[in-house]
Amino acid sequence: MSPDNPDPERQADTTDDRPAPPSTSAVPPTSSGSAPPSASAGPSPAWPPPWSPPDGGPASSAYQSSLELTFDEPRRPLRTAATVLGVTLVLAVLGAPLGLLWAAFAPDTPVLKTAEGAIYAEPQPEQPIAADGWFSLLGLAFGVLAALALWFLLRRRRGPVGLVGAVLGTLAAAPVAWQVGRRVGLATFDRLLDTAPAGQAFTKPADLRAGGVDWLGHVLPVPHGNLLLPAFGAAVTYTLLAGWSRWPSLRPEPDPASFSWVSAGTPAPTTAPEPPAPGAAEPPRG
Repeated sequence: MSPDNPDPERQADTTDDRPAPPSTSAVPPTSSGSAPPSASAGPSPAWPPPWSPPDGGPASSAYQSSLELTFDEPRRPLRTAATVLGVTLVLAVLGAPLGLLWAAFAPDTPVLKTAEGAIYAEPQPEQPIAADGWFSLLGLAFGVLAALALWFLLRRRRGPVGLVGAVLGTLAAAPVAWQVGRRVGLATFDRLLDTAPAGQAFTKPADLRAGGVDWLGHVLPVPHGNLLLPAFGAAVTYTLLAGWSRWPSLRPEPDPASFSWVSAGTPAPTTAPEPPAPGAAEPPRG
């Protein structure tokens, strides 16, 4: 017995200098020799991470075009109204050359000057019927061509906006064509009607008998008769184009297989290295 060891049968506590056994819960290092991430760092992010252009640059052009076509910005009411108004004005202006074309094809009607005014030179002239027929055919063709032009030129406005613009534009173009066409040679006819002696024969310019414009409340013009044929042709043609379209949105959509999510100049991310299996030999450290 000694002051340092009062209990002779109990050995003095000694410090265990032997190294502790390695913990089985330790994560083996990676092949690169770097230390494993700390468990307190949180869950590891999903791999591979979502791709983004390098240095914040723009995505590929194919991807951008697909976004523009698929996720189009909402149509604002003012922009929609401006599109419809612009289409209506353009088609109404195009009614002037349509009227000149109608005046060139439609025959003039021969008349005779009498004391009461001008009368037909023939009992049942065919020229007025031909003038109505030419206007109907040209107006129907004008409506078809207007619908085709709007379908291919305004691809981003396909749908109700394009249909309304085509119908309103052709409705405005028909009276313009009628008034422009009937006034070709009208001044000469009025002068002869006032100055020509009785019995003199001359011609009357083409005019419509199967169509015209009625005024609703002396404010709103309402066309009727064959003045409605351009709008009819435009509405039918535009509706058939929409029905035969292979795109649900009526606008061209890119094929998903025709573009890549990663631009051609950006390398694809490499696969993450797999951790070694448990129990594998620890790689030598330098």
